[in-house]
Amino acid sequence: MPAIQPLDPEHSAPFRHIVDQTPDAVIFADSDGVIRVWNGGAEAVFGFSAAEAVGSSLDIIIAERFRRAHWEGYHRAMANGHTRHGAQVRTTRAIHKDGRKLYVELSFGVVVDEEGAALGSVAVGRDGTARHVSEGALRARLAELGEKTESGATCPVAGSGTAPTARRG
Repeated sequence: MPAIQPLDPEHSAPFRHIVDQTPDAVIFADSDGVIRVWNGGAEAVFGFSAAEAVGSSLDIIIAERFRRAHWEGYHRAMANGHTRHGAQVRTTRAIHKDGRKLYVELSFGVVVDEEGAALGSVAVGRDGTARHVSEGALRARLAELGEKTESGATCPVAGSGTAPTARRG
């Protein structure tokens, strides 16, 4: 039994409001990869208005160097009726309208009809660029500290050259 009841146009307003008011990016592209739904969250993340995005190819947010792999995976998902990664949230590269490189945390799903035919793909996500950059800096700092420790550098605690030990009482 479906989780929702079929709706006539009069009763579809709640679903439009849910998509419109969700702060995360919500994008639906048809089976050809043409954007059909683009909410305010997508506008905030990618910089394109709904008027600019709806009717455009997903290529507007995919860097040129990633397009071949993207489209191979997209067409495979449309043919199979599911994505390779299931419900996993994935960090993926994207581009902003102004050309900035983004790291976007997205979950993907293939939308199928009653017979199982793929209608398109939905993605829900948010900008993870700041977190990704911060984690990268932290990893680099940890690697630097590990190299100093392996080379015999002194411990940075009180300049003593040794790590402090707990007192036994």
